[in-house]
Amino acid sequence: MFADAYDCLLFDLDGVLYRGEEPVPAAPPTLAELRRAGARPVFLTNNSARTPEQVAAKLRGLGIDAGPTEVVTSALATAELLAPRGGRAYVVGQEGVRRALADAGLEVLDGEPDRADVVVVGLDGSVTYDRLKTACLLVQRGARLVATNADASYPAGDGLWPGAGALLAVITTTTGVTPEVVGKPFAPLFEAALRRGGGGRPLVVGDRLDTDIEGAVRLGWDSMLVLTGVSTRPEAGAGGPRPTYVAEDVGALLRTADP
Repeated sequence: MFADAYDCLLFDLDGVLYRGEEPVPAAPPTLAELRRAGARPVFLTNNSARTPEQVAAKLRGLGIDAGPTEVVTSALATAELLAPRGGRAYVVGQEGVRRALADAGLEVLDGEPDRADVVVVGLDGSVTYDRLKTACLLVQRGARLVATNADASYPAGDGLWPGAGALLAVITTTTGVTPEVVGKPFAPLFEAALRRGGGGRPLVVGDRLDTDIEGAVRLGWDSMLVLTGVSTRPEAGAGGPRPTYVAEDVGALLRTADP
């Protein structure tokens, strides 16, 4: 099958394997067949709020076999990036990123500390002005500014909610500091996913040209744009990042010829 040409398959989630709370129809049978054929799937997401256990549980609830060790979130990739230096981290973010940083050996600060080694910004549905103010002050005092991702919005059932990038913009606008960004389309999340998948030749499967495909292009990796999510076939040929393949859905991975 077509997927046999690759050592590791890196799947985006929303828009590729499910849409909101419903699976993409082709996804459960395709992933099951890929596993029977010995494929190595990795599930990667810019969402830093959920833990790998929560992501895997959602996939299993939609009929897609997945274990926590096969999930790489932007929170985990951020923790991997920061672990070698360690130190004290002030976090604008939820359980996923706070737990990942603590598990990687960083001290996660609360309250209004005077100093921190790093300020980490992710999606945070309960953020307050005071927390953003503290983050800004710590960055002004020399803390390194790292964002799990820079997505301006978060797609919800009733429309677009502010994403991690919107919260990050408060801090960058206030301080003038340029952040390090871990999530798609930047390299750290993709590289962490490839390591989790065992290395080799990867194929990135995504539904967004500006994150999934752009990231693969930057790394020189092959990519497949599936048309079950955000980006469309005309957009794929409109002068932006170009996917290696365009397919109606993930079922194309089972074909005997290129999509």
